[in-house]
Amino acid sequence: MFFLEVGNLDGILYFILAIMFGPAILLAIIGFILLKRYKKAAKVLFILAALYCIVSLGICGTIMMS
Repeated sequence: MFFLEVGNLDGILYFILAIMFGPAILLAIIGFILLKRYKKAAKVLFILAALYCIVSLGICGTIMMS
């Protein structure tokens, strides 16, 4: 049964965290860049970033807990 031994799973954890927070952080950064010129577009990007965080924490959090 030695071939079934699981090694270091840090890479999978970092990958899941990148999926959870990466796009939200990217949307927030773009929102801050656009904040001075296009306030409505920045507001939409902030809302999308928050919504993505809520959804990704729900889905990925459920996967990580099981």
